[in-house]
Amino acid sequence: MSVVGKKLSSSIAAQDAQEGSGAATGTPSGGGSSTGTTGPTSPITPDYVLQLNKITDDYLCTPDANIYEIDFTRFKIRDLESGAVLFEIAKPSLSDITHTAAGSDSSKPSKEPGAANEEASSGAPSATTGERGTEEAEETFEPNAGRYVRYQFTPQFLKLKTVGATVEFTVGSKSVKNFRMIERHFFKDRLLKTFDFEFGYCIPFSKNTCEHIYEFPTIPPDLVNEMIQHPFETRSDSFYFVDGCLVMHNKADYAYNGGL
Repeated sequence: MSVVGKKLSSSIAAQDAQEGSGAATGTPSGGGSSTGTTGPTSPITPDYVLQLNKITDDYLCTPDANIYEIDFTRFKIRDLESGAVLFEIAKPSLSDITHTAAGSDSSKPSKEPGAANEEASSGAPSATTGERGTEEAEETFEPNAGRYVRYQFTPQFLKLKTVGATVEFTVGSKSVKNFRMIERHFFKDRLLKTFDFEFGYCIPFSKNTCEHIYEFPTIPPDLVNEMIQHPFETRSDSFYFVDGCLVMHNKADYAYNGGL
């Protein structure tokens, strides 16, 4: 299925307006858990995230909230005026991973005779067996892996007016109704813009492609310079809702000093 995303709103807000609005803070009541995910006392709604006046301190849902098995497999950003592709990344398919693994295994030199016995006699456990190996696996497990992206752009990116963001994603055995993304961009604690898009309805086990059109507001020159001078202090929260329920929360930060 290929659809064009419907843009519901985009805005640029002044810092003074945010400070006096009485909007919600970056973390709902309930506090954060040890996994870096906030546990709210009530469900997170679209209206709630639209009132946030800063980047959230933690993720507002766990990865397990994605009961629809929504998986983003490709992402591309292009300048609509020139057609130039600014950024593109794709998740390797299972066949690609299998092919790479097979090629890697066939190219590995075989161990010298007795090498395995030497390892066993030394008493050193392998990476997947033994008490120490288990501890290492647990220490390196990151429950929020894949939910954070860092972007590096040149200063010219801030001069763009209209950008198309194409996403490709798959869904699992459940149909996805009223799939909606709310994306909030901040520089430090200043709201830069809010984008609100609808993906629509996705049938079970479908592969979907959608291009959202971002119309960037004009940013004052002094703010542009400050954003360039402070890389990765421009950040965003992307909230994904299905039928009004938060199922995914991704984060990103941005630098605009590439090539300087």
